[in-house]
Amino acid sequence: MTDTPAPYPQMPLSHETAQQIAQGALHDPFAILGPHESGGQVWVTAFDPGASGMEAVLGEDSYPLAPVEGAAGVFCGTIPERAPYKLRGTNASGDNWLMEDPYRFGPVIGEMDEYLLGEGTHQRIWKVLGAHVMECEGVQGTHFAVWAPNARRVSVVADFNSWDGRRNPMRLRGATGVWEIFIPGVGEGAPYKYELIGAQGQLMAQKADPVGFGAQHPPETASVVRDITGYGWHDDKWMTSRAASNAFDAPISVYEVHLGSWRRVAEDGNRPLSYKELAEELVQYATDMGFTHLEFMPVSEYPFDGSWGYQPIGLFAPTIRHGPPHEFRDLVDAAHEAGLGVIIDWVPGHFPTDVHGLAQFDGTALYEHADPREGFHQDWNTLIYNYGRAEVANFLISNALYWLEEYHIDGLRVDAVASMLYRDYSRQEGQWIPNKWGGRENYEAIELLQRTNIICYGECPGVMTAAEESTSFPGVSKPVDAGGLGFGFKWNMGWMNDTLDYIERDPIHRRHHHHQMTFGIHYAFSENFILPISHDEVVHGKGSMLTKMPGMEGEKFANLRAYYGFMWGHPGKKLLFMGCEIAQWSEWNYKDQIDWKAAEYHTHAGVQRLVKDLNALYRSTPSLYLKDCEPGGFEWLEGNDMDNSVYAWVRRGGPDDPPAVVVCNFTPMERNGYRVGLPKSGRWREAMNTDAEIYGGGGRGNQGGVEAEEVDWHGQDYSAAMTLPPLSTIILVHDAD
Repeated sequence: MTDTPAPYPQMPLSHETAQQIAQGALHDPFAILGPHESGGQVWVTAFDPGASGMEAVLGEDSYPLAPVEGAAGVFCGTIPERAPYKLRGTNASGDNWLMEDPYRFGPVIGEMDEYLLGEGTHQRIWKVLGAHVMECEGVQGTHFAVWAPNARRVSVVADFNSWDGRRNPMRLRGATGVWEIFIPGVGEGAPYKYELIGAQGQLMAQKADPVGFGAQHPPETASVVRDITGYGWHDDKWMTSRAASNAFDAPISVYEVHLGSWRRVAEDGNRPLSYKELAEELVQYATDMGFTHLEFMPVSEYPFDGSWGYQPIGLFAPTIRHGPPHEFRDLVDAAHEAGLGVIIDWVPGHFPTDVHGLAQFDGTALYEHADPREGFHQDWNTLIYNYGRAEVANFLISNALYWLEEYHIDGLRVDAVASMLYRDYSRQEGQWIPNKWGGRENYEAIELLQRTNIICYGECPGVMTAAEESTSFPGVSKPVDAGGLGFGFKWNMGWMNDTLDYIERDPIHRRHHHHQMTFGIHYAFSENFILPISHDEVVHGKGSMLTKMPGMEGEKFANLRAYYGFMWGHPGKKLLFMGCEIAQWSEWNYKDQIDWKAAEYHTHAGVQRLVKDLNALYRSTPSLYLKDCEPGGFEWLEGNDMDNSVYAWVRRGGPDDPPAVVVCNFTPMERNGYRVGLPKSGRWREAMNTDAEIYGGGGRGNQGGVEAEEVDWHGQDYSAAMTLPPLSTIILVHDAD
C-alpha cells in the first residue's frame, strides 16, 4: 500500500457527514458510502473503524483513499471510472486485508416486490425479506432485508463486522419501511442480528430476523444465514395424491408429537433425536402403528424450552434443536415416502416479549398493539399481533404459506383460535376494548383467519387446516363464502372434556352422568371435527391417560382400552398424543422421553397393540370413517341405558360398505345376553373387542361374532343377544354376502 495521502481539499464529503458515518448515525448510508460522481469525478467513500489506511483496487491498480480528519475509519478518494472495485485496508500493525465494498452494489429488491411489500399484499415475503445467499453482480454473498418503518437506522451486525452497528447500515426502500443490503462474502451458517436506532433516536437491543430461516441454539439468540434453496424432494407421488388423505371422507388418525421428548439418546447426554434420526425412527414407528398423519408441536424457533414451541420468535426457522432446515425437510420427505401426512402446529395468536424478538421491534409497537388492552395476553404474558395492520397480517399469512410451500407441510393446526376471536378473551370488565359495533368479536383476527384459509387452500391444493377452538363460535370449518372461518377441521374440545370427565368417574357414579357420552352427537356434525386427546390432557398435574382412569390397576387398563374403542368408533377424525398409546403411568415431561420401558410389560404393550389394531380397523372399514362429518353415517341403537352404562350405535359408509355396530359397556359387570339391534341379517364379525387377551384383557366376548336374529330391537329388524365384557368396547362389522 502507498503512503497515506493527505485529505483531498475538494472531496464532496463534509466533516459533519463523515462524523455521522463514524458514529453510525446516517439515515441514508448509500447516499454517501460507496461510489458517487461529483465534479466530473468518481468518488469512493468507505468506512472501516479498524483501518488506518484504505485504497480502492481496480484490477492490478490501486488508488489511495484519504482519511477524513476527525472521523476515524472514514476514507474518501477518487477512482478513474465507475467500475467494480475492491477495498484494501491496513491497520497500524501493517496487516492488510482485501474486501468487497457492500456500498458499491445497487438495490436487490425489485419494483413489484417493493410495491407489494408497501401495500401489505406480498404473499411470499420470505422470497424478499430475510437473509438470502445469492450472487449479485458476479459476487457471492448474502442479501439481508427487514421491515422496520419507524427506525432511523438499521444495520446488520455479525461476526464479520465485529457486531458493530456502524459498519453495515442498510438502505431504506422508500415508503415500504423495508431496509436492505447485499454483503459480499457472507454465506451459510453465519450468525447475525439487526441493530436498530429507534424512532426516538434510542439504540435498541439487537434483534433477531423476523424472517430469518435459521437461528442459533438457545439460549443464544442470533439468527443464522441458511440457504433453503436447492433441496431435492422425493415425494412427488405423495404431493400429487395427498388431497385424498386429507379429505373429510378419509380415515385420519393423527399421532401428535413433541419432537424433543418423543425419544432421547441416553448415552449421549440424554439429547433429543435429530431430524435425520426422527426421519427413520419416528416415521417407522408411526407407520407401524397405523397412524395416517404426524402432527408436530410448533417447530418454529422458540427461546424457552418450557413453552414447547408455543411462544415462537423465529416463525420462518425450523428449530435448530434437531438440525438445520434441510434436515427438517428430510423428516417431512421420509414421512411422505412412507405415506404419512405431516401437520405442524402454527401459532399466530401471540408472541413472547423477549427483547431480541418482535416486541417494540423498531422502537414502536410494530407487530403488536400499543394498548395492552388489545396487545397483551394476561394468561401467557405474551403480546398479541395487530391483525388490523396490513403488513402484520401479511407477515402471518405469508408464514403459513411458507411452511406449506417450502417444507411441503400438509396441514396447519392453528393454536388458541378462541383467544384470537374474542377481544375479551380471559379478561375482566374494563380490561378490553370493544369492536367498532361495541361487541366482543375481533373482526380483524376473523378476517386474518379467513384470508389465511383462502390463500392456503387456493395456493396449495390438497392441504388441510384445523382450528383449536374451544368455544361454540359458529362456522369454524365452514367455507368463507358461506360465512365461516374456512378451516377444514375443528378440534372437538367439548367432546374431549365431557367424555374424559365421564371416564374418570368411578363406574358406580357413571349412571348419573350418562349423557356426557351422548351429548357430543347433538353437535357432532355441525363442524368437521377431530377428536383430540392431546398433550394438554396429560400435563400440568392432570396425570397420564392411565392414571385418570378409576379403579385398581387392571380396571384402569380396561377403562382406558374401552375409552379408546369408544373414541375410534365415534364419528370424527382421531388424534392421540405420544405416550398415550402405551398407557404410560407418568404424565408427559418435555425434559425427558416417553416411558418406552413401560411398553415391555404385557398390559402396556396390550394398549399399544390395541391402538395399532384400532387404526387398522378404522382405515380398512369405510363405515367407520367415510361419513365422520355427516349425520347420515351415525344412528343410535341405545343411548339411554344409564342403569347399565351401555351405549350402542351404528356407523355407515357408502351404500355398498358393510355397516359397523359399536357397543360399549362402561361398568365392571359382564353382561350376558344383552340384546342389541342390528340393521342387517346374517353374520356380524367381532372385528374389535377391547377385552381380548392380546390387549391385556380377560378374553371374554362373542367367540368371533354373532348371528343376527329376526327379532325387532332398538328400532331395527334384526338383533342378537351378546356378551358384553366388563369395561369394554366391541365393534361388529357385517360380513358381506
